[in-house]
Amino acid sequence: MATPTHPYGLFDLHVLRSERLGPSMVRVTLGGTGLDGFVSAGRDQRIKLFFPHPHQDAPLMPASWTAETWFEDWRAMDPAERGIMRSYTVRDQRPGELDIDFALHMDGGAGPAAAWASAAVPGARVAVLGPTGPDNGGYDFRPPEGAPVLIAGDLTALPAIAGNLAWLPAGTPAQVFVHVPHAEDRQDLATKADAEIAWVTDLLDAVRTAEIPDGAYAWIAGESATVKALRRHLVNERGVHRRSVAFCGYWRRGASEEDLLAEYDAGEDPHGEE
Repeated sequence: MATPTHPYGLFDLHVLRSERLGPSMVRVTLGGTGLDGFVSAGRDQRIKLFFPHPHQDAPLMPASWTAETWFEDWRAMDPAERGIMRSYTVRDQRPGELDIDFALHMDGGAGPAAAWASAAVPGARVAVLGPTGPDNGGYDFRPPEGAPVLIAGDLTALPAIAGNLAWLPAGTPAQVFVHVPHAEDRQDLATKADAEIAWVTDLLDAVRTAEIPDGAYAWIAGESATVKALRRHLVNERGVHRRSVAFCGYWRRGASEEDLLAEYDAGEDPHGEE
């Protein structure tokens, strides 16, 4: 039997421990039977997390799960009962352990995922839809070999930025701009790349004044409006080829993931991508 190109599985996990990383971020370490089958590609590897509602001990998921129909089956369930779905990035993986970093209070209050993470205690249950092989479609950071790299993102993109930097080959020229709400939210970002990391107050201004070398590959993520503005600047004003700009709106000011899902159901593009 041929190996699937985009292998994914559903994992029933529980909290092992949690750690506050700063005023605006908490790390939750998950574990559980079968986690050995979870295989991340590293970089900005995306996964889906499913959280229980306040009246539940565990997220309610479709009775029968398949890679082909899980989304339709989940959407067909009662929104007041089905697991609350959110997209996150793998921060790190070790045998039997999976780290997920949660940004807190990005838009004036804690959503269900941030509220769950803030209160998570050992044993709390969560479901994860994640890769079972490195050859999966859940990551966007794909710089050409030898290309200089530009990375820009906000707090929500910090776990992905850390993964991207850790993956880059030694000596890769990289300019990195990160915006966080508080100085105490800064983290040590390990990398073998030749990286210049700047913690900035305005991502757009920082990128506008950066010297971008010819042939650069750019990766930008964070709040959707900011990401769109950065992409327009790079493509229209700095001459970076649009195919050399990977971009993703991780969140949109004033909108929950339920709002974005409703737009998707209505046939709209929730991220307003061009």
